[in-house]
Amino acid sequence: MLLLLGFAVWMLFFDANSWFIHHELNTDIKELEDEKEYYKKEIAKDKKAIKALSTEEGLEKLAREKYYMKKADEEIYIIEYEDSLTKQSYHD
Repeated sequence: MLLLLGFAVWMLFFDANSWFIHHELNTDIKELEDEKEYYKKEIAKDKKAIKALSTEEGLEKLAREKYYMKKADEEIYIIEYEDSLTKQSYHD
């Protein structure tokens, strides 16, 4: 019985293939699989953005919305709501 107990303790704690090492490695594998899924989703999102920018309309939409570009005969009015403005504090 003592030999069996000694073997179990050795396998759980001291062996190179102990239960704790396996548990740690399984946790690392799970984290890496989650990270892999995250990057797959990001790649799909980027592919969708690239596809949208490959058309003339998508490129124009990006230029207008992000960089506030306009055609020569247009005027652009940017409306900002009060809750979207940053509060400035004035010190004396």
